[in-house]
Amino acid sequence: MKLGVLGLGFMGSTHLQGIGRIPDAKLVAVMDVNQKRLSGDLSEIQGNLGGPGQKLDFSSAQKYNSIEGILSDPEVEAVDICLPTNWHASATMQALIAGKHVLVEKPMALDGAAADEMLAEAKRQNRVLMVAQVLRFFPEYMALSKLVKSGELGEVRSALFRRRTAVPTWGPWEFDKKQSGGGVFDLLIHDVDQALHLFGIPEAVSSTGHEDMKSGIDAVTSEFHYPSIGSVTITGGWFHVGEYPFSMEYTVIGDRGVVEYSSAGRPATVYWSDGRKEVLAVDGTDAYQAEIAYFLECASAGRQPDLCMPEDSAAAVKVTRLMEEARERKGSKVPCTL
Repeated sequence: MKLGVLGLGFMGSTHLQGIGRIPDAKLVAVMDVNQKRLSGDLSEIQGNLGGPGQKLDFSSAQKYNSIEGILSDPEVEAVDICLPTNWHASATMQALIAGKHVLVEKPMALDGAAADEMLAEAKRQNRVLMVAQVLRFFPEYMALSKLVKSGELGEVRSALFRRRTAVPTWGPWEFDKKQSGGGVFDLLIHDVDQALHLFGIPEAVSSTGHEDMKSGIDAVTSEFHYPSIGSVTITGGWFHVGEYPFSMEYTVIGDRGVVEYSSAGRPATVYWSDGRKEVLAVDGTDAYQAEIAYFLECASAGRQPDLCMPEDSAAAVKVTRLMEEARERKGSKVPCTL
């Protein structure tokens, strides 16, 4: 599959490293407005996951400084959109209309209406659309999903998903909610997707927290209310500009045990109700490489991405926005009617 990458910032750099390890992926075009990056010099790029930037060889790829340019390239069969969030919806729509299959970074769009338009256009053009909800391909989260969905953990009684970091310094657009969506939206949409993937759409959402984008604070603690689960909590966000470290974690309690993981140094482990402790076997697969390989496999076959359907990603956009709305109501339940 001949692939073009749009946006060579942190996520673009991370995706390119994954693409380079996929035998069937052929990078034929790249797009960015930054000439240094177009030359292949991504060495100054840093982020919270995926490793540092590096110098890459783009000698065999066409180089474009506009979306229209790369989408007009007939060699490009599929695109990987790693542009700032406010460009996700429009670039995806243009790519689909141009006849390209699309992998677009999360969040899918800034609002639910735009996400629905993307879904409809993908169907009209009969093209594969997938959102890079990479947590679905992280081995530790795949292990959690298997435990929950197989029933091995028993009925789930409580779940906690936590994710926090200092404000990213990838660009000034991060501080503009009209461009980035803000810290809660951009960061915790991963955990919202996990909750929806494991438990479905909640009946209601309630939230508390604080937002002060100028100071670099955008924090929330949200409860997803399900009739059969005691509590599902999603918490975290942006905690100032500076050295506060990125981390992600989960704790899920079922009738047969507790499974817990933290990127800060605790491997995915089940503490069974009979007293056993089991460190889960997870492979060292790079999640970014895995999600891109899966997308390309689906695009090559013209098959919908059942492991990460775009309808699920659209629901995550809507529910994450609902979390923010609920935060403004300071704890009051907000019905979740998508």
